[in-house]
Amino acid sequence: MQLNNAQVVIRPRSPWEAVDLGTHLARQHAGLLISAQFLAMAAVLGVLSLVLMDYPGVVALIFWWLKPLYDRLPLFILSRALFGERPTLKQALRAWPSQMKAQWFSSLTWRRYSPWRSFHLPVTQLEGLNGKPRTARLNVLSMRNSQPAAALTIIGVHLEGFLYFSLLLFIFLLLPPEVYDGWDFNPSDWLDDEPLWFAHLTNWLYLLVLAVWEPFYVAGGFTLYLNRRTELEAWDTELTFRRIAERLQKGAAALLLCAVCLLPALYSPSSLAAEGLCLPPSSEQLPPEERLLNQALTSQASEKAIHALLDEPPFSNPTTEYELKWGKDEPEKEKTAERDGKTPWWLKWLINSWKTSGGIARAFEVLLWLVVLSALAWLLWRYRHWLADFVGRLQNLKPAVRQRPTTLFGLELDSDSLPDDLAAAAEALWPNDPRQALSLLYRGLLVHLLDEHQVAIKNSHTEYEVLGLINAQQLPQLARYASNLTRHWINLAYGHQLPAASVGPALCHAWRIVLKPAAPVTAPATQAASA
Repeated sequence: MQLNNAQVVIRPRSPWEAVDLGTHLARQHAGLLISAQFLAMAAVLGVLSLVLMDYPGVVALIFWWLKPLYDRLPLFILSRALFGERPTLKQALRAWPSQMKAQWFSSLTWRRYSPWRSFHLPVTQLEGLNGKPRTARLNVLSMRNSQPAAALTIIGVHLEGFLYFSLLLFIFLLLPPEVYDGWDFNPSDWLDDEPLWFAHLTNWLYLLVLAVWEPFYVAGGFTLYLNRRTELEAWDTELTFRRIAERLQKGAAALLLCAVCLLPALYSPSSLAAEGLCLPPSSEQLPPEERLLNQALTSQASEKAIHALLDEPPFSNPTTEYELKWGKDEPEKEKTAERDGKTPWWLKWLINSWKTSGGIARAFEVLLWLVVLSALAWLLWRYRHWLADFVGRLQNLKPAVRQRPTTLFGLELDSDSLPDDLAAAAEALWPNDPRQALSLLYRGLLVHLLDEHQVAIKNSHTEYEVLGLINAQQLPQLARYASNLTRHWINLAYGHQLPAASVGPALCHAWRIVLKPAAPVTAPATQAASA
């Protein structure tokens, strides 16, 4: 197994992330996996159907019981494709009989109902372990990933049933009524009353379900196995060191080449001459007489001067401190005399403390506090992961900030883009462009709801959902005007129905009353309600 040739990033993952990696791996090789699985199972089901033609229920039971042997084929393909040795369809089908031989009897008997079948299969097929070594290996591997493997099996059972009955329903919907008029759909008599051809057809439908789902199930268990081995054997660390070694090997060759190129320059005559200029003088070149005899400061004098300087501030700052003590200090001589006696001093202290009970009580109090603190420390250590997750969730609980939509129904909801006198602008547009006038009024209504009433309008809301939010504000006058304006806007925007000529001035007048009460009112004769 060459880790350098792995087609995926090898690193420790959470169990469900590992299952997701298996799904991605199965999708990447889905064509080979499904075709090989289908051909292998079709051969088995074809032989069973020919031998037991009159007993399709028995065929279905035997075919279902042999499922652990079908799983060997997709695991063989995935284990080689993961490391860059993807087999062909012919090679996979040829290798399938040899892959089924390993522990086939135990896989079809006491291990048949194991919920960890996909997780344990690589140990049986790829590692070839059996007996006590297999049990010890599975105990180590199952310390963390056993529950996700069992959950994967439970999900697979439900998904198989869902897909199988969905195909049955689809086939039933395609049949003409004349075919199933005489059928009895009582579940207790189903095997006796259904046609023989239909019973065999249901077996082949189950084969299609297994051919599609089983490779994904095996891939999920295989990646759970790989993830556990990555954690135990530190595959990611090994790969990192291998990459560092490869980079160092490449760099070593470059450094060796540079050294070979620079070696002649280091030993050239000019470099040797320059090096001679930097050498210190030898003993023969020094003058024979002694030096440094006429100095004003000798070593002894300099040492005394240094010590005198260190004894002065700021290097030395002696201070006197006073503290209060309860009781009298025992002289050192008395303590020494007690220790030199026949009775040890600690035994006398223990006897005196026992008589007075004060020392024993304090000792027990200290012991109890140590037990309580130890228990608290153990609890914190025992549930440290839960506390870390809980604190992390509390830190992530931030108040949700409602984002104001910028556009809604294709209308720009920017307050600065609206005219100062919106009603007058809409009245001016109405004779020539009623659609633009209604758009301006409706856009002003939405901006008014966002700015003045802080209505929580989302991008996904429809016009009628906006009306529901307006009704929740308990403003009857605003709700009636919004309903009237929305009805005309929907009829024009989606139904292309032009409103009457009097609708525009009425809506503009109602705008001044409902949404701009402080503005001067110049009302036409028609009221907003008649619009």
